[in-house]
Amino acid sequence: MTTTTGAMLPEAAYGPQEGAVKLTMLLGGVVFLLMMIFGLIMRAAQGGMIAVDPALFYQIMTAHGAGMVGTAGLTGAAILWYFTGRHVPLLAGVYWAFLGLFLLGVVCILAAIFLGGYAGAWTFLYPLPALSGGLWGPGASVLFLLGYVSIGVGFLLLHLEVMRRLMARYGGIGGALAWPLAFGKGRPEDAPPPAVVAAMASSVFNTLGIVVGAAVLVASIVNLLVPGFAVDALLAKNMIFFFGHVFINASIYMAVIAVYEILPEYLGKPWKTTRIFAIAWTVVLVFVLAVYPHHLLQDVPMPGWALAMGQIVSYFSGIPLIAVTAFSLIVYLRAADMRWDMAAALLVLGVAGWSVGSVPAILDGMIVVNKVMHNTQWVPGHFHIYLLLGEVAMAFGFMAWLVRRPLAADARPGAARLSGLDHGVFMAYVAGGAGFVLMFLVSGALSVPRRWAVHVPDWFLQDRLATLFAAMVIGAALIIVLRYTAVLARRAE
Repeated sequence: MTTTTGAMLPEAAYGPQEGAVKLTMLLGGVVFLLMMIFGLIMRAAQGGMIAVDPALFYQIMTAHGAGMVGTAGLTGAAILWYFTGRHVPLLAGVYWAFLGLFLLGVVCILAAIFLGGYAGAWTFLYPLPALSGGLWGPGASVLFLLGYVSIGVGFLLLHLEVMRRLMARYGGIGGALAWPLAFGKGRPEDAPPPAVVAAMASSVFNTLGIVVGAAVLVASIVNLLVPGFAVDALLAKNMIFFFGHVFINASIYMAVIAVYEILPEYLGKPWKTTRIFAIAWTVVLVFVLAVYPHHLLQDVPMPGWALAMGQIVSYFSGIPLIAVTAFSLIVYLRAADMRWDMAAALLVLGVAGWSVGSVPAILDGMIVVNKVMHNTQWVPGHFHIYLLLGEVAMAFGFMAWLVRRPLAADARPGAARLSGLDHGVFMAYVAGGAGFVLMFLVSGALSVPRRWAVHVPDWFLQDRLATLFAAMVIGAALIIVLRYTAVLARRAE
């Protein structure tokens, strides 16, 4: 390992874990496809195109939510692990433990839903797991929550290993976050690379979120086993939404590390850690932890200061993203002669989708708007932009990069053009994804409620159009995953 700050480790230091990361991305791609199919089924059922029993609909909705959020976290963590391994040595055993605990949690969750009948949504909002109206028993709820605990422990192990190594390499949390540069005492050339700053920030706030989530999960399990054990419902809701908000944001912030590490190969110039970059990521760290009350604006018992904080922080939460990652990417793209392939196109789409998704999210974070829009399809509209056109696009871009074709020795890494089948697949993914999320936003603007299994005919048009757009996305995603799988299979021969 070299002693220069920000220098990469030799390939041998992180290469042995590349197989584990590739396997993870394969699993993630397959689950993304399955969860997209679940989404298509729900939209088709809401549009009256197929008949789905409401009880089964809510089971599918629960699996879809838990599966998409969990797989976003899984693929984001794989990206974080892979690129952090370029800068510090990481214990392979920790990653395998993380993956094993994640898969164990998935088995528990699927068994709870499709064998036990659990249908309380991925947010497990207390006391709903214990108040099923006879649709599922406490055993199914306990199994579902234990699945979350298993996944959380896996993530905790991974983040602790990442933080341990980064702190040792860069002189503590502050060093890895480039605080000397941010606060005027360091030089840009001595600062850690952007991937390290993002990895440390993501690990810090996701660790805090997981610990809080674990506490409320354990409390909910105890309540299920010992009904006399009471939990304050408002406190539980705060803890649940703190955990949920931090986790899904961490998934995206981990995935953006791929943008910082991969796109410089295509642009022919490094993505540098500047003072603004360091300050922005410190602001991100604070905002991700502080903004969650915007999920609770409809809870009258909440303290007024907390709701006001949620709204105010929501106003500013998009600034670090847009000012640092999106704006910097635009500057890089304008300044460099970039030639596109599928990996580069999907990574840039991920940043664009992430940025666009912040706009309806900020609008919903305004109290006056939230009162009208929060329980409508506007909300799944904004977070489907974040995921479908943001994190999932970045994950697919990383997958495409992992199996990219070798280039000639004298060719630039980004020399392949986006053409032919790749161009068609990419455009289908963009058009299908944009149309799909637009139908959510239009329905939300028309006050169509979210989480309803049965829709009235007046709402069918948006549902049916969304189903068609979903089919476009699934077709494009299927080709991306199949090509990834085929290349892996050929290289394994």
